[in-house]
Amino acid sequence: MTTTTWDFRSLSYWLVLLTSLGIIFIGIRFLVIPDISAQAFGIGFSSPADASYGHIKGIRDLFSGVCLLMLLALGGRKAVGYVYAAAIMIPFVDGLTVLQANGAKDMAHISIHWGAVLGMIIISLLVLLPTWRPSSTPSGNTSR
Repeated sequence: MTTTTWDFRSLSYWLVLLTSLGIIFIGIRFLVIPDISAQAFGIGFSSPADASYGHIKGIRDLFSGVCLLMLLALGGRKAVGYVYAAAIMIPFVDGLTVLQANGAKDMAHISIHWGAVLGMIIISLLVLLPTWRPSSTPSGNTSR
């Protein structure tokens, strides 16, 4: 039986690593300069008190990136793939939030979030498909 390792020699490993570092950068940016980060997100602050929401987003992103890095360090391809796939809901809902706040006229910001969704779907497939194995039980056989 041949086993393959998933590490820095895999393209999908590097894509997850780069995504993790990118989301950590975004999180730190929201913590340090929340007003500028909010503009880049697509929903600017209407008052200085709104910076608290930037901090909430910042720590969420920082945590998400660090969790993915920890999973990468542990080398669990399936765990990384499933967590990464589940995280797709974050940029999807972010895009919906920008759409609700700004309307469809703000396609520049919406497309950033939903472009991230598309990229994450592709990366999730690259990570998970090599681990997927079809069932060896014939479809008509229900005995165990």
